[in-house]
Amino acid sequence: MAAPQPAPAAPIDTPLSYAAVGATQAADLLYFPPKGFRPMERRARIGSGGARFETASAKLMAWGVQRGSGITVGDIQLPAPTDTDWAGLDYDEAGNPLGPRAADAEQGYSEDGTPLVSPGATAVLTIRALGRRFTAPVRVVYVLDEPRRRGFAYGTLPGHPESGEELFSVEHLSDDSVWIVIRAFSRPSTWFYRLGYPVLRVMQWRATKRYLRSLSPARGV
Repeated sequence: MAAPQPAPAAPIDTPLSYAAVGATQAADLLYFPPKGFRPMERRARIGSGGARFETASAKLMAWGVQRGSGITVGDIQLPAPTDTDWAGLDYDEAGNPLGPRAADAEQGYSEDGTPLVSPGATAVLTIRALGRRFTAPVRVVYVLDEPRRRGFAYGTLPGHPESGEELFSVEHLSDDSVWIVIRAFSRPSTWFYRLGYPVLRVMQWRATKRYLRSLSPARGV
């Protein structure tokens, strides 16, 4: 039986393909994941110091983990700004919250013109594996912008081989070390991918290994 055809870019208002939006932030994700989903957390040290944190997190927010892993990030659609946009909190040097940050309608772009990660943006990831091309539509569901932690999570849209959410963050710990952290929960999205679940697991494992290496100083990041 033929495999499903790659999905086109999802419209900006297409619903996510799972219900537990934001659950990658749960401290107990590994022990109590959303029902029916498999949790995962991996981390790797990528250096130390404030400068390293700033460089790595800037690369991360320019889709650097995905692009550095050989994934093509295309068909990026940005949501229209509204008066109710939530931009997060401002913090003092000790990490204490000062109050809501003013929403900035100005969209940032990387040096090559790619829109930086922003809440609500959708993109289509193109992954090549096993001699084939797979498309994976995603939407950014939240962004982290803290003094010592930055990153974002995206959720899956219809057409993605998996259903679930993945968080990518860079953390600057109290011992001055800098880490990349990947947290996720997922399951196959359709009966076709459930049949090939062992292969899907291997693909996910390999992708995670590439993610953890994507911001390594050895790669010039």
